[in-house]
Amino acid sequence: MPVEQRKILVSDDVSESGLQPLRAAGFAVEKTLKLTLDELRAALADPEGLIVRSETKVTADLLDAAKHLRVIGRAGVGVDNIDVPAATARGIVVMNAPDGNTITTAEHTIALLVALARRVPQANSSLKSGKWERKNFIGTELQGKTLGIVGLGRIGRVVASRAHGLGMKIVAYDPFIASDQTRDLEIETGSLDDVLARADFLTVHTPLTADTRALIDAQALAKMKQGARIINCARGGLIDEGALYDAIESGRIAGAALDVFEQEPPPSDHPLLSLDQVIVTPHLGASTTEAQEGVAFTVAEQMRDFLLTGALRGAVNLPAIDQKQLTTLQPYLALAEGLGRFHAQLTNSAIREVRLVFAGELVDADAAPVTRAFLSGLLRDVSARVNIVNAFLIAEERGISVTTSYVRGSNAVSAMRTSVVSAAGEQAASGSVFTTAEGYREGRITKINGFRIEAVPRGFMLVMHNRDVPGVIGRVGTILGDHGINISAFHLGRQERGGEAMAVIEVDGPLNDETITKIRSFAPVISAQQIEL
Repeated sequence: MPVEQRKILVSDDVSESGLQPLRAAGFAVEKTLKLTLDELRAALADPEGLIVRSETKVTADLLDAAKHLRVIGRAGVGVDNIDVPAATARGIVVMNAPDGNTITTAEHTIALLVALARRVPQANSSLKSGKWERKNFIGTELQGKTLGIVGLGRIGRVVASRAHGLGMKIVAYDPFIASDQTRDLEIETGSLDDVLARADFLTVHTPLTADTRALIDAQALAKMKQGARIINCARGGLIDEGALYDAIESGRIAGAALDVFEQEPPPSDHPLLSLDQVIVTPHLGASTTEAQEGVAFTVAEQMRDFLLTGALRGAVNLPAIDQKQLTTLQPYLALAEGLGRFHAQLTNSAIREVRLVFAGELVDADAAPVTRAFLSGLLRDVSARVNIVNAFLIAEERGISVTTSYVRGSNAVSAMRTSVVSAAGEQAASGSVFTTAEGYREGRITKINGFRIEAVPRGFMLVMHNRDVPGVIGRVGTILGDHGINISAFHLGRQERGGEAMAVIEVDGPLNDETITKIRSFAPVISAQQIEL
């Protein structure tokens, strides 16, 4: 089909100048906003590409109507409004612009930091209402104050750099960053509790995940200095909004500046909106002319190159490999990502090194996509930017050494062995691909830290290391049963009788803190960790 007949639909308010790469290449770019769901379904009948921001919700149902769609471009970072698994199942590439909002979000954080310290919005409103109340708006200097940063990705580091220019001291928490990586940046690292206790101002810059949701809760706020202040330009949900309201009302927290909310827009009667100590903006972190043009231009270039040449840049769901190789590697990609997620949830300190050893049929394939899949699983909670394409870059940014090697020989099995080295030590896990009775190729974990175990990496798991004594299985099963947790599979491995054992217990749902605490308090249990894959 001639390029001029190939359609690209733009359904959100994307910068017009940013669409120039597609228009210049001859694509028919149709920008139509505020479509109803039925109108959007009809509009997607012909286009090969769809560009959205956050307003359009790209669901599996909507994708069913997009018979010719090959690529979705998100003019921004997050793809939470796109059903990525559904797009992948339909062979649709999903792209984003992961770096386009770094500077603008960091600058907005600094803007709110200064406004919060000097009560600029409140003073502005007072004067415009005809008052002259200088004594009511006494602020605090930033010079010499401590800025606590939770999350040292690209945005967090730019914020630190700008805050240094204001004469602030920086202390940061990021479990995936080793302290020697931040010395040259004049950033002191510490535990979350340490950062909370020392910060005069606290800003959060982490992805929103199951582990980081309500990271700053009532307990965290109680550990902060009397009169500290909080900024959030990252994601709504990172801060427990009810707990923040209570902390400000009680006087423990002096104020907050929020660009994001758990529900957007927040309801008009949201308690935080009633507080004079709280500054709010309507998710403006990425709202600059330069940023909007930049993310649109990046996505348009990536989409143009993919549709014209097949080149994959900024893809969040596909490695840059051909379809034949993808068919061979697909079970290994899924296994590698599962192993990465498995390691991530067992590792509680900064990762320094990753080692992967490939055997069997992987020796004769380009296993780089498998390594990328492992890293994307391992680092998913570290950065919202990580995907199978940029996983090596994120690892490099974090100072993580990645090495791969191959084992060739008649006795080698089709397997991968993975090791993750952190400040706490080394942990290892292996996996293989098996053909099921139904003829499917399925990846399974086969060994964890020297213990032979065969488990499919999916769903909810309890990984338990214990002394090999009678009664452990029965007692743990009873505890789970007493808390309404059903066991779907129990995999046990041991190295020698009466020594130590490892169990992977597949369960039908998540375990609450009380259940895990009770299992950990059982004397023979050395460690117990919930895993969600």
